[in-house]
Amino acid sequence: MEKNGKIVGLCGSLRKGSYNAMLLKVVGSLIPQNIHFETVTFEDVPIYNADLDLPETKESPASVVKLRDALATADAFIIVSPEYNYSIPGGLKNAIDWASRGKDSPLMHKPVALMGATQGMWGTVRMQTAFLPVFTFLNMNPVLQPEVLIAQAQNKFDAEGNLTDERSIDIIKRKIENLISACKV
Repeated sequence: MEKNGKIVGLCGSLRKGSYNAMLLKVVGSLIPQNIHFETVTFEDVPIYNADLDLPETKESPASVVKLRDALATADAFIIVSPEYNYSIPGGLKNAIDWASRGKDSPLMHKPVALMGATQGMWGTVRMQTAFLPVFTFLNMNPVLQPEVLIAQAQNKFDAEGNLTDERSIDIIKRKIENLISACKV
């Protein structure tokens, strides 16, 4: 990625106090200083409705236009998310569905890295697997290694939301390095 490149982060949890939101904040702090990092939210994006989906004319709902415009500025993406019912959380999938539509989709052909935190042992594994067909359809370049799963997150974040597990921090740094390298291809 060139100097002054940009990575956009998305969090699949909208819950205050979410370990995944904490993880995304940590990820942002680990991005090299010559690369801009921005977190984009989707909490005001309506449920997908093809009758309202007019990306080429910019007549889609204002929150969708704002989301797509923010995603369009990215050279790469980091998605940090919990797993809901063995899959991608509905709100996150809905945002991806809105952003994926049209010839001008801001997601197409871009590198993406997945990460997740869970209070259990395996809580984001199936979410990460569920994203693979989505990335295939969008011709995205998923950075698969190393896999980032912060298990038993309640024991790895302090009261201020700092990740205290050095092994996890090292794995996240490697994932970020691999994502940046994928931008140079």
